[in-house]
Amino acid sequence: MSFEGLRSIFRSFGYAGRGLLYVIQRERTFQIHVIATVVVVLMTLLLPLKSWEVVLIVLMVALVLVLEIVNTAVEKIIDVLKPRIHFYVQIVKDLMAAAVLLASIAAIIIGLMIFWPYIFI
Repeated sequence: MSFEGLRSIFRSFGYAGRGLLYVIQRERTFQIHVIATVVVVLMTLLLPLKSWEVVLIVLMVALVLVLEIVNTAVEKIIDVLKPRIHFYVQIVKDLMAAAVLLASIAAIIIGLMIFWPYIFI
């Protein structure tokens, strides 16, 4: 790989880091998801979970965080293109919020199913 190719890869990581920093600093719901993620990671480290349980937890946490970032990106794009002018703008925003909500509910249910036996039984 050339030096220029390597520079391009590092630049891409920089852009991704900047995007991650943006949602962490400015998006309240992402901040809530990050707090929940910290709690889940601590529980995952403290409890003797099976490897498949850890994998499932990591996948669910990633799904919720990624969907929240996509939701934020779609909202920003829509606000620039059609800021609250069209009826469909609200529908698209509601659909994205619903996707995050469903993933979050699924993550909570799966988390309870995995953690419950280790904590309460």
